[in-house]
Amino acid sequence: MDLNERNIQVESFKEDFDKIGTEVSKAIVGQKQIVENVTAAIIAGGNVLLEGLPGLGKTRLVKTLGSVLDLSFSRIQFTPDLMPADVTGTDIISPAGGFEFQKGPIFSNIVLADEINRATPKTQSALLEAMQEKTVTIGKVTYELPKPFFVLATQNPIEMEGTYPLPEAQMDRFIIKLNVDFPSKDELKDIVLMTTAAGEAKIESVADAQKITKMGEAAKAVPIAVPVLEYAIDIVAKTHPNNPEASDAVKKYVVYGSSPRGAQAIITMARIYALLDSRFNVAYDDINKAVFAALGHRLFLNFEAIAEGISSEAVLRSIIN
Repeated sequence: MDLNERNIQVESFKEDFDKIGTEVSKAIVGQKQIVENVTAAIIAGGNVLLEGLPGLGKTRLVKTLGSVLDLSFSRIQFTPDLMPADVTGTDIISPAGGFEFQKGPIFSNIVLADEINRATPKTQSALLEAMQEKTVTIGKVTYELPKPFFVLATQNPIEMEGTYPLPEAQMDRFIIKLNVDFPSKDELKDIVLMTTAAGEAKIESVADAQKITKMGEAAKAVPIAVPVLEYAIDIVAKTHPNNPEASDAVKKYVVYGSSPRGAQAIITMARIYALLDSRFNVAYDDINKAVFAALGHRLFLNFEAIAEGISSEAVLRSIIN
C-alpha cells in the first residue's frame, strides 16, 4: 500500500466514523466521548459495558446505534426471575412432531442487555459463550450467531439495591467499560427540550454490517512499532501486584490485575484512535487513551481500596505516571 492509498483509507475511515457520530447526536445530547468509544468498540468487534445511574440515556444510546448502523437489534431486560432460556432460546415441541429450536433474543447483531447486573449469576453466565465464541450451545447442538455480533450491556452502580456483581470471567469479555456521568446543566436543558417536543429527529442508517466489517479490517491493518507495543504490554504486566516493577498503589490496593485480553483491548482500540487522529500508525498517546476504558474493569481491588475510595483509574494513573 503506497502513501496515497494509505491516506485515502484513513480519510475514508474518519469520514464514515464521523457520519455515525453525527446521526447519533440527533438523538443523544452530549456524551461525545461515550459515543466515540462505543462506536470504536463496535468497529473493533467487541462488547461494551455502560455503567451509570438510571435515566442517563444508556439504553437510548444503544437503540440509536442499532438504527444508525442498520443492524438487527434486540433488547433483553434483565430481572431476577429471568432464566437462561429466555436469553438463548430453547427446544420446543414442533406441530409436525419432534422438537425444533426456538431462537431467543440473543440472535441479533446488536443485543442490548439492559441492567445486566439485576439478573442472577446463572442467567448472566448464559451470555459468556455468546460474547466470546459468538455461538450458542443448546444440548449437543451449537448455533452460530449473526455476524457481526455485539453485546452492549448497561449496568447500575453495584451499590444500588437489587443488583448482583458480574462474574470476573464475564467482565473480562467486555472490550471496554465506560462510566456515563450526569449531564451538565446546559445538556440537561437540551435533553428535556429534545425528549418533550412534539416530534423527534429522524435517524437515518449510514452504515451496515458490511461497512462495519470493512472499517474493522482497516483498523487491524494499522501498524504498531515494537516500542509502542512493548509500552502497552508493560502497562498490563504492571497491573499485577506480584510484579517487582508494579507501582506502590498496585501492590497496596490490587488483588489481581488484567488478563491478556486487556492488552488485546488496548491495542485494538488504539489502532482505531490512530485512524481517528488521521494517522496510520499507533502512538503512545493512543495507548494512554485506551488504557482506562480497557483495563479499569479488569483490575480487582481489595477492601482497603474500597474503604479509602481508591478507584481503578487512580491505580492505572500510578502505573502510567
